Amino acid sequence: QGKFTLLRDTRTDGSFLVHHFLSFYLRAGCKVCFVALLQSFSHYNIVAQKLGVSLTAAKERGQLVFLEGLKSCLDLLFGEEEEQSGQPSPLQFISESASNLKALFDFVRTSLTPAGSDSWKGPVLLVDDLSVLLSLGATPVAVLDFIHYCRVTVCSQLKGNIVVLVHSNEDSEDEENELVVNSLCHHSDLILWVEGLVTGFCKDVHGQIKIIRRVSLELTAEQDLIQIYQYKIQDKNVTFFARGLSAAVL
Repeated sequence: QGKFTLLRDTRTDGSFLVHHFLSFYLRAGCKVCFVALLQSFSHYNIVAQKLGVSLTAAKERGQLVFLEGLKSCLDLLFGEEEEQSGQPSPLQFISESASNLKALFDFVRTSLTPAGSDSWKGPVLLVDDLSVLLSLGATPVAVLDFIHYCRVTVCSQLKGNIVVLVHSNEDSEDEENELVVNSLCHHSDLILWVEGLVTGFCKDVHGQIKIIRRVSLELTAEQDLIQIYQYKIQDKNVTFFARGLSAAVL
């Protein structure tokens, strides 16, 4: 509880980790607020069904609060957004001159603050993916402020967890995105860094994952624990193995 997990991908797609955490927390009985900025609800639902979880059922029983970013953006841009219960759209900053993510934070806080009848085990905020907010016009400072306030509310006050996906490319000229990624790395309790193979495409090894446990955050003067594995994505699961020990190689 109270942990901030950063999912970072470079030269590959790390969204399989988002699907894992989404189904994992729903099966565990946690209240999940999913800020989905990259894909539609039906996309996440189809993948979740393969993993044995129904997002539609989770929404109906109040366990999953889903923000469909693609639809909200279009509705805002074309003026079709209807205010729900008098509240502004969570992505209101798109149509305003000020880059202010307060409406999005209020949406997260309202979604995860437990009501009297709630019996969920703990709140979870899942964001896929944070880099999209920059593309929509939010400033790096606004994005980092949003994450900071979410950490205070979800991790510290509500004793829940946050999982955030960001895309990064060390060769990129997108300085704002790299600033956000590097800042988040310094604050994360756990970093799962998915990278494409330097050697290029391979049908038996899809990439490597670097697991960084931030022991140094606990001020124990210890080095961060780093483990590196390679992986292969299959239809319903992912196989991990030590570097160079793929079944195809052996």
